Amino acid sequence: MKIDALVIGAGPAGLMAADELARAGRKVLVAEAKPSIGRKFLMAGKSGLNLTKDEPFETFLSRYGDSAGHLREILTGFDNKAVRRWAEGLGQPVFTGSSGRVFPKSMKASPLLRAWMGQLGELGVQVQTKWRWLGWRGDALVFDTPGGETLLEPTVTVLALGGASWSRLGSDGKWAPWLAERGVALTPFGGANVGLRVDWSSHMERHFGAPVKGVALMAGGTRQRGEFVVSHRGLEGGGIYGMSRLVRQGHDMTLDLLPDWDKGRIMERLSSASKKASLPNKLRKSLRLDPVKIALLMEFGRPLPQGGELVDLLKSLPVKHQGLRPIDEAISTSGGVAWDALDQGLMIRDLPGMFGAGEMLDWEAPTGGYLLTACLASGKWAGRNAAHWGRA
Repeated sequence: MKIDALVIGAGPAGLMAADELARAGRKVLVAEAKPSIGRKFLMAGKSGLNLTKDEPFETFLSRYGDSAGHLREILTGFDNKAVRRWAEGLGQPVFTGSSGRVFPKSMKASPLLRAWMGQLGELGVQVQTKWRWLGWRGDALVFDTPGGETLLEPTVTVLALGGASWSRLGSDGKWAPWLAERGVALTPFGGANVGLRVDWSSHMERHFGAPVKGVALMAGGTRQRGEFVVSHRGLEGGGIYGMSRLVRQGHDMTLDLLPDWDKGRIMERLSSASKKASLPNKLRKSLRLDPVKIALLMEFGRPLPQGGELVDLLKSLPVKHQGLRPIDEAISTSGGVAWDALDQGLMIRDLPGMFGAGEMLDWEAPTGGYLLTACLASGKWAGRNAAHWGRA
């Protein structure tokens, strides 16, 4: 069946691409494999939808690391300020928290998604759920649908298929072999914003669920303040997620349990403690370490040394882990369609008329609004460029 414009994937990138295509006058069909749209978007918003981060653009762009150069023009076209305006234009006022993170005042994703879908409906965008893409048959795209197998031959297509994490929400990476068979260069998937697996001793059980605050994390020459949580599976949370790329690259990670104290001050406080006090009491009373930090020190540093070696350990505690948690537990993934496989407009060079957007492209970013902003921006960029494809 011949159609005008097809978007595969109804997450933020796909919906933004559909928005742009429809505004340019294209007749748009969105095909979503799951029974409902925006499932990962809605899940991410359960604890408060972090839309973007309020900070200078160059600082914002730097958070994308090696992909910043590829994303500069895309994010310039729809930056962190534009995300705020977009949400407010949908009737969802926003506010900036103390950390600079930007949230809808409702804190939820569902009101924003409902308003957006209402707007897309007014633009004539059609959405079909339970339409799972199965690859190609000749030049046609094959879908498994509730009405049976359906073949589509669109004039222009935007792929917004997600990465390879959270498969239950639709991002399963199953599309990668189909693109590879068509000669599209891909970068292997890796877990991003993902926890560490730690095989704890039984002594740590009492601390499961405890937050670890007021520490600095170090890996590969990078040092950053952050917080995380001790869980039965290992270490999870923003501080750990921010280091997952470096851990994935093979760098060791260490913790500074007293980032505001220098070694001299730590030694002085330990030396002045009562000689009769046990080491845990010295750590608690003299250094003000809370129980979970003491537990981590005991777990990763045993047998504990004395004197200067103990001070060194407090300032650089090796995190003994068994690697990253499985990729399907990752908030996002690295890898996907390689930048060299795309032209400036995000069209896949080996598949004329087919564009890519969102997490399926080879970029990664920390949590804190960066992921969502780049998904929206790349969807907008791909949709805008796709809108002109095939037109005189």
